[in-house]
Amino acid sequence: MKLVSWNVNGIRACVRKGFLDYFHEVDADIFCIQESKLQAGQIELDLEGYYQYWNYAERKGYSGTAVFTKKKPLSVKYGVGIEETQDEGRIITLEYEDFYLVNVYTPNAKRDLTRLGYRLEWEDALALYLKELDAIKPIIYCGDLNVAHQEIDIKNYKSNYGNSGFTPEERGKMTKLLESGFVDSLRYFYPDKKDIYTWWSYMKTIRERNIGWRIDYFIVSERLTNRLIDSQVHSQILGSDHCPIMLEID
Repeated sequence: MKLVSWNVNGIRACVRKGFLDYFHEVDADIFCIQESKLQAGQIELDLEGYYQYWNYAERKGYSGTAVFTKKKPLSVKYGVGIEETQDEGRIITLEYEDFYLVNVYTPNAKRDLTRLGYRLEWEDALALYLKELDAIKPIIYCGDLNVAHQEIDIKNYKSNYGNSGFTPEERGKMTKLLESGFVDSLRYFYPDKKDIYTWWSYMKTIRERNIGWRIDYFIVSERLTNRLIDSQVHSQILGSDHCPIMLEID
C-alpha cells in the first residue's frame, strides 16, 4: 500500500502547477493534503477511482485538509473536539479494517510565538487522541506537523534555536509522542541521513541550495514497523513550498 502526504499551500494554485500530473503518476492508495485553502464548491477535482473527504476551515483561504482514498473507509471523523481545531479544518481521521489514518495540519506557533501556548495544548490533546486510537488498532499519522524534530531535520539549526517550529517545547512534544509507542518512519529507515527536507522558504535560491526544514512526517504505531517497506521524500516535485512525502507499507 502506498500513501502520500503533501502540504499543497492552496490546492487551486497547486493544480495549476502540476498537482494532477504528480497525483496520477504516483498512483497512491491514499493521498492526503494539507492547507487546501478553500471552501466547499470552490474546486471540482476529477479523481476517478477515489473517494474524497474534505475538512474546510471556516475562514476563507486558510488551512483545511483532505484525503483521497481508493478504498472506502469504515468511518470518517473531522477534528478531535478542540473548538478552535474544528474551525480550522486541521484533522481528518479515516478508519479502516486494520488501522486508522490521521491526516493533520498542525497549527504554527507564529514567528513571535504568540500561539505557542495554544500549539502546546494542541499537541497534548492530539497525543491523547492518537493514544486512544492506538489502543483500538494501529495508526498512521501524517501531515505537516510544523516542527523540525532533530538538528538533522533543519539546515541551519544553530541560528534557528528557539524559533517557531524549532523551539524546545515543540520538539519536546514530538519526542514525548515518539517515546509513547510511535515511530518516525523516515528516521526508521534513514536515521543519520542529512539534507532531507520537506519545506523551503520562497526566498530566492533557497530551495535550489536545499536550505530547508523537514516538517512533514509519516509517523506510525510501533507495532507496524515490521510492515514498513520504505519512507520517501519527493523533493523534486514542485508546485508548493512543501514537497510530497510517501510511505510504502505492506
